Amino acid sequence: MQTQTVRHKRTMTGKNEPLALHARGKAILEQEAAALCRIAERLDDDFERAIRVMQSCHGKIIISGMGKSGIIAQKIAATMASTGTTALFLHPADAAHGDLGIVCEDDVVICLSKSGTTEELNFIIPALQRVGVNIIAMTGNRRSYLAQHADIVLDTGVEQEACPFDLAPTTSTTAMLAMGDALAITLMQEKKFTHRDFALTHPKGALGKRLIMKVSDIMATGDAVPVVGEQVKLGELILEMTSKRYGVSAIVNREGRLSGIFTDGDLRRIVQKGGDFLSLPARSVMTENPKSVTPGTLAKECLDILETYRITQLVVCDDENRPVGIVHIHDLVTLGL
Repeated sequence: MQTQTVRHKRTMTGKNEPLALHARGKAILEQEAAALCRIAERLDDDFERAIRVMQSCHGKIIISGMGKSGIIAQKIAATMASTGTTALFLHPADAAHGDLGIVCEDDVVICLSKSGTTEELNFIIPALQRVGVNIIAMTGNRRSYLAQHADIVLDTGVEQEACPFDLAPTTSTTAMLAMGDALAITLMQEKKFTHRDFALTHPKGALGKRLIMKVSDIMATGDAVPVVGEQVKLGELILEMTSKRYGVSAIVNREGRLSGIFTDGDLRRIVQKGGDFLSLPARSVMTENPKSVTPGTLAKECLDILETYRITQLVVCDDENRPVGIVHIHDLVTLGL
């Protein structure tokens, strides 16, 4: 009987525990969200000054910090670099052992420290001042050495960390991260950085493929393109179409310009009608004025045409409407478009 009671208690504890964990997680998120709201309310003219200084920077934005602040600094540098601002991370300890050589007079240095008393960071402040760079401090202590020796101070102070001991950097690093995002995105907007610019820095991502990749990058060319003349008999047309993998053949006039197209769907409809169809000329069975694209058409625009007209392939023509390639929707899907 006693064993059964113990098992019952364990079951109830296991059942109720997720609710307690959910409540704790929610409280932490709400605490950090509230801290960000308070920082937003305290945002002053120093933020605008920081943006103007970075916007007019003719060199690099160098971001530095130790420990968890250093990890946040790396993320901010990466965000800026991908949104149109030349930025990099500098480890303060490495800086004191030679890496200060990357800092030039035209640079701007952003220093991250919750307390503003980080020894490794403050040690290089005099050296940075000798170089003549603008120093932006991101700290929660305006009375600190870092804040007193910076040109601009961005207040990221929080009342308490999410850590129950108020020790592990949690809410404070969230505040730094959010402030870094505010700087990066505001700079991005001020520089008129567009989604096309973003694609240039992300050529391997889905967005980059959509906005940069052209039909010429993916189309099949040469002997892989199924093409016949208007006078060719249907039997030869079928042979050309089935010998290639696209289920279609382009049909050209005597000048070699695209005049029509014939698909496997057209073939099925002809077969259903019956009769001696193999001797019919291509011009009598083709679909005239088919959709086509040029090599310079963006792959995304090509995909839009395929989806809009519910077709699976497009003939690619040059400026004189001569077939030079073919694109299949499967090629675009395979590329993640």
